[in-house]
Amino acid sequence: MKIAVASEGKSLNSMISSRAGRAPFYLIFEGKSLIEVVKNPFAVGGGGAGWSVAYMLSEKGVDLVIAEKMGPNMKAALEERGVEFREVRGKVGKVIEGLGS
Repeated sequence: MKIAVASEGKSLNSMISSRAGRAPFYLIFEGKSLIEVVKNPFAVGGGGAGWSVAYMLSEKGVDLVIAEKMGPNMKAALEERGVEFREVRGKVGKVIEGLGS
């Protein structure tokens, strides 16, 4: 399972971002292994970040997106693409560690 976590930084020690569409980074995991760090190109700019991020992550084959908060547009876009999502607070590494395999 591929998991994308909205993150304030590039490491497992970073806090999960409270702004899914505007998160500075997305850390992408295959199971519990970090495989990619993506600088969010939609972190700054006009409206529509949630839709754009959902599309970008689904194109990368992500199955689950984790952020502290997600707007209704991002939730709808993820649902439309068949991508699960969870709203979770904490450090990236702790949350990934706590997920089932």
